Amino acid sequence: MGNNLAIFKNWVPEWLIKIILFSLLLPSTVLFFLPLSNINAAAGYYGSEPADIQFSVAVFYAGYAGFYALERRFFDFLAAKEYFVLFTFLNIATTLICYLTNDIYIFFPIRFIQGMLFSSTVNLSLAVIFSRLHSERAREISFSVFFGMLLCAVPFNNFVTADLIDTFNFNTVYKIAIFSYLPGLIALMIMLNNFRLNIRFPLYKLDWQSFLFYSIILILIGYIMIFGQEYYWLEDERIRYSTISIFILTLVYFVRQKSMRRFYVNLSVLKSRNFNVGMLLLFIMYICRFGLGIMNNFFSNVLKFDPMHVSYINLFNLSGIVLGVIISCSIVLQRKPIRYVWIPGFLILFIFYISMFYLFDIYANEFNYFLPLFLHGLGVGMIMVPTIIFSISSVAVKLGPSASALGLVVRYLGFCVSIAIMNYFELYEKSRHYNAFQDKLTVIDPAVKHNLITNSIHLSNKGFVALKPAKASGKLLINSLNMQNHLRFAMDYFEIMAWLLLFTLLLVAMFPYLNRTAMYLKSKVLSPA
Repeated sequence: MGNNLAIFKNWVPEWLIKIILFSLLLPSTVLFFLPLSNINAAAGYYGSEPADIQFSVAVFYAGYAGFYALERRFFDFLAAKEYFVLFTFLNIATTLICYLTNDIYIFFPIRFIQGMLFSSTVNLSLAVIFSRLHSERAREISFSVFFGMLLCAVPFNNFVTADLIDTFNFNTVYKIAIFSYLPGLIALMIMLNNFRLNIRFPLYKLDWQSFLFYSIILILIGYIMIFGQEYYWLEDERIRYSTISIFILTLVYFVRQKSMRRFYVNLSVLKSRNFNVGMLLLFIMYICRFGLGIMNNFFSNVLKFDPMHVSYINLFNLSGIVLGVIISCSIVLQRKPIRYVWIPGFLILFIFYISMFYLFDIYANEFNYFLPLFLHGLGVGMIMVPTIIFSISSVAVKLGPSASALGLVVRYLGFCVSIAIMNYFELYEKSRHYNAFQDKLTVIDPAVKHNLITNSIHLSNKGFVALKPAKASGKLLINSLNMQNHLRFAMDYFEIMAWLLLFTLLLVAMFPYLNRTAMYLKSKVLSPA
């Protein structure tokens, strides 16, 4: 205990230490999903398409997941104070570059580096926090707070940055992020002793080759998932070459791992049945989690809400996440079986997707969507933390870092697959519905003629005589058609997600041994990932 207390100076109170550490995590967490807070504004600033902005988040995620295993070596080599100062300065430097550049090809590698730095920030901050927690209850609460922050990142970003992005350029957010690092950095330099958490382990035989293979594979998977539908999958040579590269790099990676004493990520964790079940359900939850993007597009493109209005509505989702994390944390502390979390959590998500399927309309009252948004956050908040604790605690303590690393990869894959599914429905299903409408709608159709005449009369009464109301009414009809296309593809997406969640509920119900499986943290030194 004395060594742990020596990390900070004796006069620093415990509550202030936790605030400082979480304040260092907050700016990096905001940067994680920042481009998704307003995809159109980000795409306009970088002169790119929305898929590029989605890919920038995947690149950040790949840096986080790829560097996690290698980061442990730097964690063991550097003292806590110098490590904190080093990666905080690097965070500021990379954020400054993001502020100064609008070149998307500079932005991508910087985002990858930021992902690597986020891995360092998370691991060291939580390691310091966990080293000061001497009860299992306190560790589980801190674990819930961290993952609750990650879950809240998207709605929190929407709320905090909506006014800024609407008033200033997109890069203004990066300027604010730079200054948000400074208070925590100054406080650490004053209050932190030059203490190391572990025995100093030299950086010889650093397995940077595995890191490169691992990271490139993850980036290529993200590239295929995000751009695949747009490029018609294997019909495009970029997707074909990326797929071939993944197979070659994976083969080389595993052959190389066989000849090494230490695995970059130990796959022995896959021998645990509970771990595999936990990873499967975590993957499904992550696919369902990002369906909120479809709803935000619906609010913007169909109901014509401005970004600030959308951000305020998302506060209901944020409040649901907070309540869900609190409920799940209390269930974990009571040592309840995991099914006490999974069945209610996935059932709530199922209700959300079913209810939204029937609530999509081109004319709607915004109050109708407050409860579904809250339910989405509640379901996600209930499932996330217990599933990760359940998975990590199902393997031996020495395999904890590898279990965390694979859990991080599964969450990354869930994020990429969710975008691939959304892009499929938005690009393919939307065009399919448009073609179906186009085949049935003709100018001689009585309903179409009535719509055109009604619009022309309405426009003429509003003073559009000189602007050819008949032509303008045709554009209004096309606009209505586009809104109907958006509704139809969104309903198709939500229907598929509802079926997936129904399958998940049946899967959980068919594993009776889960009813006897409780969640607990075996080790004080927990790999958070």
